[in-house]
Amino acid sequence: AKYKRRETQKSDRQITQKHLGNSVPVQEGSLTRPIIDREMAMRMRTAHSDSKLATPQPAAPLYSQPAQPIQAVAPAPSPKKVRLPAIDMDLPGEESPSALNAMLDGAKVKGARRWAFRGMVVGLVLFITMGGLLMSQTFVNANKMFRGSAGTASALNEMNPDMLKGEGSGRINILLLGRGGGTHTAPDLTDTIMLASIDPINHKATIVSLPRDMWVTVPGKGPMKLNAAWQAGRNDYKKRFSVKDNNPKAMDAGFKLLDNTVEDIIGMNIDYNLIVNFQAFKQAIDTVGGVNVNVPADLVDPTMAWENANNPTLAKSGPQIFDGTHALIYVRSRETTSDFARSERQRAVMMSLKDKVSSAGIMSNPVKISGLIQAFGDNIYSDLSVKNAARLYTITQKISDMDVKTIGLTDPANPLLTTGNMIGQSIVLPKKGLFKYTDIQNFLKSQMISPYVLREKARVMVLNGSGVSGLATVKADALTKAGYNVVGAANTPQAGYSQTLLVDINGKNKKFTKKLLEQNLKLKALNSMPDDTIPTNGADFVIILGSNETIIPKTQTN
Repeated sequence: AKYKRRETQKSDRQITQKHLGNSVPVQEGSLTRPIIDREMAMRMRTAHSDSKLATPQPAAPLYSQPAQPIQAVAPAPSPKKVRLPAIDMDLPGEESPSALNAMLDGAKVKGARRWAFRGMVVGLVLFITMGGLLMSQTFVNANKMFRGSAGTASALNEMNPDMLKGEGSGRINILLLGRGGGTHTAPDLTDTIMLASIDPINHKATIVSLPRDMWVTVPGKGPMKLNAAWQAGRNDYKKRFSVKDNNPKAMDAGFKLLDNTVEDIIGMNIDYNLIVNFQAFKQAIDTVGGVNVNVPADLVDPTMAWENANNPTLAKSGPQIFDGTHALIYVRSRETTSDFARSERQRAVMMSLKDKVSSAGIMSNPVKISGLIQAFGDNIYSDLSVKNAARLYTITQKISDMDVKTIGLTDPANPLLTTGNMIGQSIVLPKKGLFKYTDIQNFLKSQMISPYVLREKARVMVLNGSGVSGLATVKADALTKAGYNVVGAANTPQAGYSQTLLVDINGKNKKFTKKLLEQNLKLKALNSMPDDTIPTNGADFVIILGSNETIIPKTQTN
């Protein structure tokens, strides 16, 4: 083949020089020279053949772009003059690169894009779930793990339809699940359940641990522990349609049932889900060289000694470096502590992994990325689409470590849960009583305030026009906990309002707060007060409570 190319090039040069003489020197070794030689030779052949039959005409340019003239070349004397068309001889880097260089540049771009995508998916994994979401090496694997359709904004009509679910209302909620998988005992119980709530407006994130042993009512299935809900949904689909464990629709059915259950507890929508097994957890930590964890006290658990070289002390107090195996032992143990303590350990390890990835340059190391990709490949599943995942990664890139907050439902300042016993099982339940989640919902709303409300800081006045004592104070407190800037609560001069009213006094530039208040109150805002004598104290919005609101005890005021 080389010999044939050399002979062809030699023949081309001979034909070219026959018509041009020695005015165009041949530069041996030039990358573009053989291409130019062949172009010129081909044109010479065409022109030479045509010259025997008709009056010479310029040959059509070979390139699709307009030919760029170069230095004029005088044709050699010939019985029949042949005028050559101008040839595009721009060098690489100029406006018209050669086809070869264009191809090489394209290959470089594709390679860069491929690694950019790999970095994106790994970064997304490590930010949210062990510090991020877990993804895969290629679009084939990515589509295998990310099955969902592209999301849309749900709350505000002004939002871009390409946004994620929840992004339009200012909060993207992702449920992160961990299960044993493989040959582990009860491989499909989700022993790790966390809510990652992302604020794309103010670039913040909140991670909340939900106890696996919480006793809940699963829609259509009855009471059970929270960690059994996903398995119940998936197995029900498997049984009805005779599909395998890893069937995407069966996995999604598990997500749907668990989402409905969790939404009843937290009072918020779940937008997306991600489930990962122990293998991915271990390999991810080993790939980044282990995680640094400050153990608050010796963790002793004889029931797991067999996994720790028969040593019942699973972790000594103080700073420790855990490999994947020991990190997994540390986050799974609960026999000698509690489900609450285990949730705290899980959060600590995941945040440590995120910190390790951020500080160790993992995202710029193709070898580390490839190792993580291999760990994640078959050990993770999500209902995020690849497009959703890319969008989410763009959002999370803007969130710094300082703006990631972890909270628990048993923190000393907010002890909302307690333990109990149900049909011989140790369970977790709200302090207010079984299935009573109001305090939990109010606490989470106070911790995850609407980003749009925070940004606009609209002034809200609450007035009681119902005649029911104490209504305005209770409503004002609830709005304050939800992050609204409440400037006062009082009674209207005259009672007798049968329906609650929302009045936009000066909220033209507070469109998000207006929209959210309308959604929460389930009504449209008026543009003027029903009674001009009512003082508004400079408020942007006034809420006048009517008798259709919930009755509250008369021991409270306003």
